[in-house]
Amino acid sequence: MSETLNRRHALKFMGAPLMLPIAGTVGGTTVASLLTGCGGGSDDDAKPVASYASASFVAMAAPSLSAPADMARTLVNSTLMVKFSDDSTQGFSLAYAPFFTTGDLVPDGKGGTLLAGGYVDFAGKPIVDGTVAGKERQFFSDSPDGTSLLKLDNPAVSGVKGNAVFAVVQFEYTTWAQDGKTDMYGKLPSPIAVLTLDQDPATGRLSLVKYHNVDTSPAMGLWITCGSSLSPWGTHLSSEEYEPDAFTIASNTMFKDYSRNLFGDEAKANPYHYGHLPEVTVNPDGTGTIKKHYCLGRISHELIQVMPDNRTAIMGDDATNGGFFMFVADKEKDLSAGTLYVAKFGAGFSLDTAAAGAPIAWIKLGSATSAEIKALADTLKAADIMDVATADPADASFTKIWFGGKPQWVRVKAGMDKAAAFLETHRYAALKGGSMAFTKMEGTTVNAKDKIAYSALQNMQSSMVKGNAAWNADYNIGIDKALNAGGVLAHTLGGGQKDSTGAAINSDWAPSLTRTLLIGEDLAAADALGNLAHPDKIGAPDNLKFSEKLRTLFIGEDSSYHVNNFVWAYNVDTKVLSRLVSMPSGAEATGLGVVDDLNGWTYITSNFQHPGDWGTPLHNVVKATLDPLVRANYKDRFGAQVGYLTGAASSINLAKKPV
Repeated sequence: MSETLNRRHALKFMGAPLMLPIAGTVGGTTVASLLTGCGGGSDDDAKPVASYASASFVAMAAPSLSAPADMARTLVNSTLMVKFSDDSTQGFSLAYAPFFTTGDLVPDGKGGTLLAGGYVDFAGKPIVDGTVAGKERQFFSDSPDGTSLLKLDNPAVSGVKGNAVFAVVQFEYTTWAQDGKTDMYGKLPSPIAVLTLDQDPATGRLSLVKYHNVDTSPAMGLWITCGSSLSPWGTHLSSEEYEPDAFTIASNTMFKDYSRNLFGDEAKANPYHYGHLPEVTVNPDGTGTIKKHYCLGRISHELIQVMPDNRTAIMGDDATNGGFFMFVADKEKDLSAGTLYVAKFGAGFSLDTAAAGAPIAWIKLGSATSAEIKALADTLKAADIMDVATADPADASFTKIWFGGKPQWVRVKAGMDKAAAFLETHRYAALKGGSMAFTKMEGTTVNAKDKIAYSALQNMQSSMVKGNAAWNADYNIGIDKALNAGGVLAHTLGGGQKDSTGAAINSDWAPSLTRTLLIGEDLAAADALGNLAHPDKIGAPDNLKFSEKLRTLFIGEDSSYHVNNFVWAYNVDTKVLSRLVSMPSGAEATGLGVVDDLNGWTYITSNFQHPGDWGTPLHNVVKATLDPLVRANYKDRFGAQVGYLTGAASSINLAKKPV
């Protein structure tokens, strides 16, 4: 970018990221006036200005009961420090700006309103919560999750005064019915929405103009949509977590309730239609369309990360005895056909961040199109694909595996390898020798410049711990004791690899080595606030996103070990970890996303879910004080927020004086 940018351009320059002012005034002066009233005429504007060099974050302290209101809301007391090419620096205070709280009535773009996070059935009709007589209402989610922020070339949405940009937001589940007693986890079909946002060209501020519910019926409804990513070609890659076990589906009352709420019939939903990868395409009019890819494996999809080649994807698998999976598409920007692999780790896995790491070999599970696997899903039952025993059948044709923390014995029916690979992926990957050892592998992201991918392990427990009933030494993943606070893995990416059949893997972005990047620290005893993991280190990392421009890995927590969950920034060059955000106590940090350049501005999206979801003993010290505050802030704990990090109104002037 030119060194002779004028002041207006300097305000939008990538070297001044995140400064997206909150609506309001500073000292009686409007934000717009501050941005345009920096002084200097055309001669001054023509002079060169100092350009962006680097950025870092100044951490905020964790909130405490000395200010209980701060523990009961989204708190941002961190600072972005920008260094310019003339060696000068400037600090900018950060803030949080929500688009809405779930349960709000938001504009539908047609002059009416919709319930934010509201649930609908297969026909698009509201699903009603009738658990409190006389107070029937549409169910709405308290758990917004994966979010993608993007733009289109030719948007056409009325009511936008600046630039039309879009966000896709998915809602993972709702925790309770309004009676506060009826557990609703997994019993409702996950909604997904497209938001049309009005971006102020002068300030970067975003405001909601239109909320559109995506029709999920082409995907047979959505099941527990958790994390997400933005594809390199601008679509929203969703997820379906904790795939329902087809072998025990007859006794799965949660899935029956899901089927009843979606279809009006507890027996209609097919378990093989869930546990896949949905993809949402945003249309110029602010609507969205969805398709579900059946060929990326039926696993506990947390989210995937597609590499810059537009073909290679690595996947989180949020399970016990989970694996590390890779998919290589046949064509760029098209996930409807390709080859699925599972990792086999060599020796060397360690929690020591200075250790060399463990090599990875890739076992080919199969190649398929989404259409052919969908056809198999439509017609096959579990017993058509595999035989599964939970006790040793003393039959050599069966193979012992570990599944969901327990041993099983399995064999594939004749001619059913493809069906097993793509519909019973966990069992088939274990059968083929994959290292099915991980616990709760969550978010994935990529540092393209260094060709390193990152994976979050929310917890390192059970199947990763030597001697545990779920542990298998042959997987080459073993730690001496559980690390509940979890950690982040780094994977070296490259080409020239061959799979288990000896065939070349058609990718220059395949992981070849895994090492530990960051870990949390369990406390021997709870601290005075109740934290069970060190509050100044990561605790149960979940969402991960990497900013190429900021050289920063952003980490969101889903912790039963921190009294408040945090969003962190880890600079991969300086190795500095900085706390950026504290979520309301009891809430999980979700929806993390980073867009380095959206019409010249940088954004970090961040949501939270289920505020005031009190744990024992974690919240024993704070619950009595914080529960009424959280209830007052977030619709009696039924509401949660979708939003983004922005600049505080007192520090929005990003222009540099000419050098």
